[in-house]
Amino acid sequence: MLVFYFILAAVGGYLLGSIPFGLVITRAAGLGDIREIGSGNIGATNVLRTGRKDLALATLLLDAGKAGLALLLARVIAGDSPLQIEFGLVAGAAAFVGHCYPVWLGFRGGKGVATFFGVLFAGVWPLGLMAAITWLGVATIFRYSSLAALCAAAVTPLLGLVAGFSWSEVLFTLTLAMLIFWRHRSNITRLRARTEPQIGGAKAERAPAPPPVAALVRTPTLEPTAANVDPPATTES
Repeated sequence: MLVFYFILAAVGGYLLGSIPFGLVITRAAGLGDIREIGSGNIGATNVLRTGRKDLALATLLLDAGKAGLALLLARVIAGDSPLQIEFGLVAGAAAFVGHCYPVWLGFRGGKGVATFFGVLFAGVWPLGLMAAITWLGVATIFRYSSLAALCAAAVTPLLGLVAGFSWSEVLFTLTLAMLIFWRHRSNITRLRARTEPQIGGAKAERAPAPPPVAALVRTPTLEPTAANVDPPATTES
C-alpha cells in the first residue's frame, strides 16, 4: 500500500502540475501563444512581458496553487500514515516536474519558480517565507527576476539544514533548487554576459515577419556600354 500511495502521489502531482495555466490564460485573453514572445516560457514572468499584469498575477497564483494543492491533497489521502509528510513532498515535487516538463506540451514547460514557492508555502511555510524574502530583496536591488529566483532556491536548503528541518524536507528543497538551476541555464549564461532582461523592461514583441522576396531582389541597373550608348550627333557643314 505504501508503494501504491507513493505512485499515486507522484502521478497525481505530475498531472496537476503539468496544467499550463500561462498558455491557457493568454490564449483565452486573445494574446495568442505565449511561447512565441519574450523568453518563450509559459510562466508568469513571460506573461508579464505581454503588458498584462492581471494575467501575470493569475498565472503566478495558479502555478503556485497547483503545486501546493498537490502536496496538501496527497497528505489528506495519506491520512494518519507515518509517511504523510513524505507523500506530500513527493506529490509537490512531481507537480514541480510536471510544470517544467508537461506532457501536453512535448515536455517543454516553465522554469518552476512559482511552483517552487507554492509547494514551499504549502509544505514548509517558514522556508517559503524566507525564500520569498530573499527573492524580493535580490529583485529589488538587482532588478533581475532570474537572479532572484536562483538566490532564493540556493538559500532554501541551507536554511532548512540550519533550522533543523527533517532530512526528507532538506533533500526535497535541495532537489527543487537543483532543478531550478538546471532550468535557468540560459538565464545564467545571459546574466554572465549582462544580456538578461531586467524586471520592468520593454514589452516583448513578436519576431517581425521576414521581408518579401521581391524586396530582397534588386532591379538590375543598366550600365552604360559601347553597345547601348547612342553615338554623338555630328554637324555637317
